[in-house]
Amino acid sequence: MASIIYKWSIDEWHELVESGVLEGKPVEFLEGDIIEMSPEGIEHSYTNQSVSDYLRDLLKGQAQIREAHPITLDNSEPEPDIAIVRLPETIYRNHHPYPQDIYWLIEVSNKTLKKDLEQKIITYGRNGIPEYWVIDLKNKKLIVHTQLQSGCYSQITESKSGTIRPQVFPHIEIDLKKLLLY
Repeated sequence: MASIIYKWSIDEWHELVESGVLEGKPVEFLEGDIIEMSPEGIEHSYTNQSVSDYLRDLLKGQAQIREAHPITLDNSEPEPDIAIVRLPETIYRNHHPYPQDIYWLIEVSNKTLKKDLEQKIITYGRNGIPEYWVIDLKNKKLIVHTQLQSGCYSQITESKSGTIRPQVFPHIEIDLKKLLLY
């Protein structure tokens, strides 16, 4: 007999979260499944905080930087390490950011690299997130996904040094030393 896994809806997920039964549990909602999140290591935590602070300074008055907070997608409510979203921040008083609110997402990856590059990329692309960055801590590189076509990223670039300009803010130059911290 084959086992069947129940797929949750966004509304059911919200009810479950509001019930408090998941309080304190390290989980996120991805593709209709409740997924356990890996504990955050020291390097991950330090990088996430440093990059968020750097981006806050660069994008002050242009975007809000959200750290490890949910975003609401079609059948997922993941908690990306960093979400760069539109202002004003008061629009998130009644809901998490929707795809149309998101400029780009960043995942800081060490143990979660496979999930970030194989699973989350599908979810983010299908939902129209225009730009998705993965900071690969193990290999000390930035992997940038852009150019959405039919829900898939058609351009993937990897960089270990230099600068990068996000698509939505081409006037902003981001130093990779500040992202990769080497």
